Amino acid sequence: MQIIEAGGARIPAIGLGTWELRGRTCARIVEQALRLGYRHIDTAQMYDNEREVGEGLRTSGVRRGEIFLTTKIWPTHFAPNDLLRSLKESLARLRMTEVDLVLLHWPSDRVPLSETLDGLSEAKRSGLAKHIGISNFNVALMEAAVARSQERLVCNQVEYHPYLEQAKVLDACARLGLALVAYSPIAKGRVKDDRALVRIGDRYGKTAAQVCLRWLVQQNVAAIPRTSKLERLQENLDVFDFALNDDDMAKISAMGSSRGRLLSTGRDWD
Repeated sequence: MQIIEAGGARIPAIGLGTWELRGRTCARIVEQALRLGYRHIDTAQMYDNEREVGEGLRTSGVRRGEIFLTTKIWPTHFAPNDLLRSLKESLARLRMTEVDLVLLHWPSDRVPLSETLDGLSEAKRSGLAKHIGISNFNVALMEAAVARSQERLVCNQVEYHPYLEQAKVLDACARLGLALVAYSPIAKGRVKDDRALVRIGDRYGKTAAQVCLRWLVQQNVAAIPRTSKLERLQENLDVFDFALNDDDMAKISAMGSSRGRLLSTGRDWD
């Protein structure tokens, strides 16, 4: 498994996203993913599945120290004391003493960023999280967060797939020393019927989804595809036995535009 390194964090390049996974299905998918070789699991308070994610981690039999576990704090809990309390509640649901990474799920206009970052930094210092980071932050907010945070931020998790051009965010991450973690990396399944991506995949004996994930990995981006189908777990993991050539990388990158966003942040990304 390729590892993305930033700020002391070692993030497996392919992980399992769990948005919209619920109940026994969630626990079963997490358990099976870990047994297949996944070592990066992503959840969030808003997903309402932290309890099931924790169950899947425990029943997998994989040692906790081998797993990179991320959760995210919802903006209604961004006041410093509330942030720490809500993270402790997440840990109780997960039945964990710490997570490997905790993120601010979205920017907030209600709580000053500096105050929220103080709470986030305290979460790291108090041992509730090994690493801290942000999610859905544009370039200006990334710069402000890095400048104001008392503890080092290690990543920005954003939507990124072939239909969404994210060059500015990628460049800023590199400049600021942040890893980029891509959610919706296969555009909620839309890539599977894309003729151009299917043709590229045919040349490598891979699916369109595998081509997209490989395209991200070759940019040193971590990807967290979500699936509720056991058969897709292995497919999403099998992207380390081939490499896209420069021409195919360029063709895929050229597909993106600023209008390709599937999930609006309500903010200007310039």
